[in-house]
Amino acid sequence: MSNESSLSAAADFEYAPNLASIPGVRLRAEERGNASATRRVKTHRSGAEYRSIRGPRDGALPPNDFLKDLHREKRRAERSQVALSLVLYLVKEDRLSGVQRVEELLEVLHSAKRETDILGHIDTDTIAVLCPDTDESGTQAFIRKIDAMSDDGPFPTVAATYPNDLFENLAAGTRAQPAFHPFVVSDAIDPQQRGYRLKRYLDVVGAVVAIGLLAPLMLVIALLIGATSKGPVIFRQTRVGKGGVPFTFYKFRSMLTNVDDSIHRKFVADLIKGERVENSSAADKPSTYKLQSDPRVTSIGRFIRKTSIDELPQFFNVLKGDMSLVGPRPPIPYEAAQYQPWHLRRLMTLKPGITGIWQVEGRSRVPFNEMVRMDLRYIRECSLALDLKILLMTIIVVFRGDGAD
Repeated sequence: MSNESSLSAAADFEYAPNLASIPGVRLRAEERGNASATRRVKTHRSGAEYRSIRGPRDGALPPNDFLKDLHREKRRAERSQVALSLVLYLVKEDRLSGVQRVEELLEVLHSAKRETDILGHIDTDTIAVLCPDTDESGTQAFIRKIDAMSDDGPFPTVAATYPNDLFENLAAGTRAQPAFHPFVVSDAIDPQQRGYRLKRYLDVVGAVVAIGLLAPLMLVIALLIGATSKGPVIFRQTRVGKGGVPFTFYKFRSMLTNVDDSIHRKFVADLIKGERVENSSAADKPSTYKLQSDPRVTSIGRFIRKTSIDELPQFFNVLKGDMSLVGPRPPIPYEAAQYQPWHLRRLMTLKPGITGIWQVEGRSRVPFNEMVRMDLRYIRECSLALDLKILLMTIIVVFRGDGAD
């Protein structure tokens, strides 16, 4: 099974109630003749009785503890660039032989797994094995070993190797698969503790007020753009939003139309890889990590970029619910395709924002990795008070023109 099919199958596996109806999932039990039809019924213990003893007694970690270990191993894999794989087993308790199969599976897994492998429950119907330092071929060998040790035939299984095809999915503008989220989401925030009940209200009220106050300015800018260059007034672009979901991003057009984006693609690739050195046109000016003297930018475009006026249409993105007033900046799909695994954490938890910590504290003066760390800090610490502080600081930064192109 390819990486892409493994990941897609993993998403369906977690959320579909009937595994047999899922396209793309390899049910090896069916491949070998539906062994479940001839299985021996060895116990009549109910599913409720089994669930009452499930947990530490069966030697598998409960869901919360398993996810903690998963996040720890994921970060270790990111630092050391080693493979990390996950094997999911669907266990059904609604049949007379279901509980016996679960017990058999746990016994086989305990005897076959390595000391470094981590066994745990995802939910009442899924058992998972986390395999550090294991690539796709090693994972398939492990699955075959478990199947060979089973008395009643193979178990329905789905496997994924981190980060799998996540980069390619983002680059293609498709949604990150839900079943893979435990690999990439590690900065989840408790809404009650972080003021998130008010965040959407702040977004809507703030966007409506901003649009009402700035409507005359936006009309003037639209007329100037239309009068000075050919093309649409509003520039629409696909960006990657929360959870890897693509959305249409709005800005005032500041460039010529139908221009080659290879300059920006190369700049972004070098910046993310750390190969882009900071630009400074004079010894007494601070260095900048932003693309300078872009030949694609129009004369009015340079002005609206310098003053950040080109960002004003994003208030409509906020009203639509694609963005927030404050949050990480949404990348272009070809930018996300260059991300290292830990960079993806900035995309998975919160909606992207018009402004954020990076815009008010670093803007174009910090390298890419530091920008990501700033976004992750916001994800960890975000609150209504912090959002209000960032919005106030944004107004000051915009008037000063700090870090603007």
